[in-house]
Amino acid sequence: MVKRSKHYRRKFVPGTPPGTLTADHDASPTNIQIMAYGPDSFTEAVLTSVDEIRDYLGKWPNLWINVDGLSNVPAISAIGQMFNLHPLALEDTLNLHQRPKMEDYGDHLFAVCQMVNNSDCSELDFEQVSIFMGKGFVISFQERAGDCWNPIRERIRRGAGKRLRLTGSDYLLYALLDSTIDNFFPAMENFGDHLDSLEDMALGKPGKEVMAQIQNTKRTLYGIRRAVWPLREALTQIAAHEDLMTAETRVFMRDCQDHIIQLLDIIESYRERSSGLVDIYLSSLSNRMNEVMKVLAIITTIFMPLTFIAGIYGMNFENMPELHAKNGYYIIMSAMGVIAVLMIIAFRRIGWLGSIEKS
Repeated sequence: MVKRSKHYRRKFVPGTPPGTLTADHDASPTNIQIMAYGPDSFTEAVLTSVDEIRDYLGKWPNLWINVDGLSNVPAISAIGQMFNLHPLALEDTLNLHQRPKMEDYGDHLFAVCQMVNNSDCSELDFEQVSIFMGKGFVISFQERAGDCWNPIRERIRRGAGKRLRLTGSDYLLYALLDSTIDNFFPAMENFGDHLDSLEDMALGKPGKEVMAQIQNTKRTLYGIRRAVWPLREALTQIAAHEDLMTAETRVFMRDCQDHIIQLLDIIESYRERSSGLVDIYLSSLSNRMNEVMKVLAIITTIFMPLTFIAGIYGMNFENMPELHAKNGYYIIMSAMGVIAVLMIIAFRRIGWLGSIEKS
């Protein structure tokens, strides 16, 4: 199941002026971290105020400012003013219902995507991530602390000579998007195993809980597709941008597009499998019902001649010769037993009983 953000529905009043910044009352506390780096050195810090960012401006080739939690609207607004971020983009950052997209605001790009925070296919946890990129800076906004970007931080820390250190902010944007997309693949691998187990359950002894899990899986895959599909168009727009993206980074961005296509192929194949599981489930139920009906039909067929014999001798006419026979009861019961055994042997030779025993 996809765990949707509690901010999924729009919470602002219709008619609100565009660019109005409003945080949800349940938004996580705001924490600001900064990584400043160049080819030969880097520094990082946790900031207590937005004004501390000014100490890094103009002194480092690249700045990565990461904001966890969106409750502090004045701080977010101050960051927007400091880097001249478009107010509509800041509004979209706080309104957490956005479709993945890319917007070009001239001197900076704005990208929105969904990040999956776990690989448990039974309940995937999504959050919206908003990223601004301009000359010499990248600013990322997350709903809460915790992400899949620690390997990128380690690559920056490892020292001079690394590609992230030698390139600009456009390559950092690529690295963040690529890591966000690749983080979907472990979850999809778990989905493959989950679908295999569901198929075994549907073919075995399906119950109501199996159908519930199948429907839950279909809803989850639909949620993943909705989070991934628009990224294909967004990455195409970013890769085609010539002012803020270097030719080298555009090549890497096209590789990121290939990852999206691979991911979408996996999602579509799993959606087809999950739809097929419904047919398997219904077919398995039908087969089980047929086996039950076959058992009942065999039992009924065996008892039909026995019931016929019992019906005849239950009429109790005075002139029926067998009624007064000394061993008549034992003879009739023996005859009925022999008939039942012969019919069971005949059914086994035909193969009816064998198919029941195997099922």
